[in-house]
Amino acid sequence: MTRRIVYIALVGLIALLVSGSNLCSKDRTSAKSDQQTTGNPVVSEERHNQGETKMTVGGVENGSREEPEQPSSVDDRVVRGNTEFGFKLLAELRKGADEENLFISPLSISLALAMTYNGASGETAEAMARALGFEGREIAELNREMRDLTMSLVRADSSVEFTIANSLWGREGFSFADTFLEQSRLFFDAEVTTLDFDAPDSPDRINLWVSSATRGKIKGIVGQIPPEIVLYLINAIYYKGQWQFEFDPARTNDRRFHLPGGEEQDVPMMERWGRYRYAETPDRQAVRLPYGEGRFAMYVFLPSPSSDLDDLLSKLDGEMWTQWMSAFEPRKGEVLLPRFKMEYETLLNSALKTIGMGVAFAPGVADFSQMTSGPAELFISQVKHKAVVDVNEEGTEAAAVTSVGIGATSVQPEEERFRFVADRPFFFVIRDDLTGSVLFMGVVNDPISQ
Repeated sequence: MTRRIVYIALVGLIALLVSGSNLCSKDRTSAKSDQQTTGNPVVSEERHNQGETKMTVGGVENGSREEPEQPSSVDDRVVRGNTEFGFKLLAELRKGADEENLFISPLSISLALAMTYNGASGETAEAMARALGFEGREIAELNREMRDLTMSLVRADSSVEFTIANSLWGREGFSFADTFLEQSRLFFDAEVTTLDFDAPDSPDRINLWVSSATRGKIKGIVGQIPPEIVLYLINAIYYKGQWQFEFDPARTNDRRFHLPGGEEQDVPMMERWGRYRYAETPDRQAVRLPYGEGRFAMYVFLPSPSSDLDDLLSKLDGEMWTQWMSAFEPRKGEVLLPRFKMEYETLLNSALKTIGMGVAFAPGVADFSQMTSGPAELFISQVKHKAVVDVNEEGTEAAAVTSVGIGATSVQPEEERFRFVADRPFFFVIRDDLTGSVLFMGVVNDPISQ
């Protein structure tokens, strides 16, 4: 009996072990299947002939993974609108400066102007909506879209540091509408601060916030505060991401770079080879370089030798961008990319007026009545933008700040009420105010004398 029990137990144990082995095998197969359908990476190493170790992600080498889908909570209209706005702005900023470096954050500019848009009414709101790609939605709907987009971006990749910060800085003594301030707090998580703009340290306090929000990459955005400014709406973005597959610094060498004017100069050129998402047409090459877990990526577009950057960008809009994005496919190849740093600063007034926001800048015409609880007539006085970027073998660090300065047509302290008592001789004039012609003038010494 005892031997029979032991025998049965051994048979059961063997069966359990076999079942567990099969289950593990199925789990591995299932994991691989899940990876292929969900995009979750299964990372392995593979040796190349040269002895270099390369990383494969989900069985496809560095950078060629499918682009992550946009979370369902983000409305595609706000993404398309921001993208189209960015291309229009880029085209305007390149006019007359096509040989200069340019670096902007359309997202930062759009967020700062979206906060401003909450205070607009009438023709001003309609013009801003057309220029910014906000058409077709109520303000509450747009605010939710912006909030959802912001939350999606900052939570996108735990291995990439990405922050978005907003703030409002109001002139002390000026009355702002409670609803406007509450929308800024609720949907844009904006810090709202009141300052004495006439105090010498006011710009320093605002710029300290800017420096903190950009990890010191941008020291400030506000200089001396003009007397007509009653409000600054500021957005700050900070990004730091490591390449999903870094460039080896030992393989970085000086190579010739052809400048727009035909001259050449040596630049430090990073080099890496592998399998990337790549696209090529007769007029361009393009490659996708992913960061972190792969949701963020840099797309680099290179005109062909028979073309140039002006030709490449001349027709770029939202529709063309969609076509470009659909053309990427995994291919093996070598990537050489310059290591570079860039700082860019510009006043956006002229560009924004050109793309349709002119009414918002017009004193006495702009309608920002939703922004204030007082009688003052507000307008956009200035939109300033600063952006910096550092691209090297490890990855990319970038920051951007956009400030919208709101001016008032008459920002003066309330004067003391006067008493005018004409109880002594006085002089008077009757004039035509249209032409300035003086029609009559006189001196009254005795009002009752004829």
